[in-house]
Amino acid sequence: MEQYQNPQSQQQNEEILYLSFNQDQECFSCGTEQGFVIYNTDPFQHIYNRDFGGGIGIVEMLNRCNIIALVGGGKQPKFAPTKVQLWDDNQLKRIAEMNFRSEVKGVKLRETCIIVVLETKIYAHNFSDLRLFDTINTCPNPLGLCSINTKGNFMILASPHKNVGEVNVKFYEEDRTVVIKAHQSALNCLQLNHNGSKLATASQKGTLIRIYNTQKGEILQELRRGSEYAQIYSIAFHPKGKYVACSSDSGTIHIFMLLQQQGIVDDVEENNQEVKQNPKSTLKFLKFIVPYFDNERSFAQCKIGEYKSKITFDQNNGIIAITYQGQVYQGKFNVENGGEFVPQCFSMNKQDQQ
Repeated sequence: MEQYQNPQSQQQNEEILYLSFNQDQECFSCGTEQGFVIYNTDPFQHIYNRDFGGGIGIVEMLNRCNIIALVGGGKQPKFAPTKVQLWDDNQLKRIAEMNFRSEVKGVKLRETCIIVVLETKIYAHNFSDLRLFDTINTCPNPLGLCSINTKGNFMILASPHKNVGEVNVKFYEEDRTVVIKAHQSALNCLQLNHNGSKLATASQKGTLIRIYNTQKGEILQELRRGSEYAQIYSIAFHPKGKYVACSSDSGTIHIFMLLQQQGIVDDVEENNQEVKQNPKSTLKFLKFIVPYFDNERSFAQCKIGEYKSKITFDQNNGIIAITYQGQVYQGKFNVENGGEFVPQCFSMNKQDQQ
């Protein structure tokens, strides 16, 4: 059994190495220099932590089940950064280990597969037996960029292409790939919506967010975060497909309204339909909307400080931000008028409202 101490006590004042929401955004995980912590999102509440006495650089949940993917990190990694550990929190032990030739940059989980991101390769493994079923070559990807759909029976995977600024979108049901020429400079963030019908991208410049239809690779909207360069930390789609939001080192979360295109099955449809498109009607529609919505400004905004962060929407009209400084921000925006709103701020260490 893996050795850890004080499983029910919260890790206080530890440097945060990693933050990630689970697939339905109801929980988030936090990797620290001593282990990992799991929190409930709304209401914000500490659930449990595991203190290993060593750093965890990646911690990814599979919904709310007992299986968690771990990768060592920090000043004194608990596990080698070239290995993915599958941790069973019911048994309180590792149940599998996956070895790679270089440092693991990212991990994504689905019920049927495990996606492991390295510097220039992405490996897809079956969850049941860890068998490798796909390898994707990418350009240098130090941020471990990769996104998969969280709804639907078949996986859709977005990753950097071998050419800088381009994105591969792979549809595993159809065994086909769409290449999107998203930006001229290197990618800094990419995110699929929940059913994989739309893709949001940002480059290292961080001034624009671009929204694409993944089936055809066509641009749907171009959203302006600001005129000055910024590092985009996180992009999130609203669960019902109405909005998209981004956070950056400017310290402001921007929320944009999404257009509802004809022929695209949005997340507002709760059943797992196939993503279909009417090419003629959509193309005609795009000729009208793209020039008009060029550099569209944000609909609502809030300040959270210039901290590295991850963001998500709740099931209503609220935004949740978690920062590497240990804060959790929660706030609701006005769906009628938009504008600035002020979120509440909580501490991961104290769990007290500031």
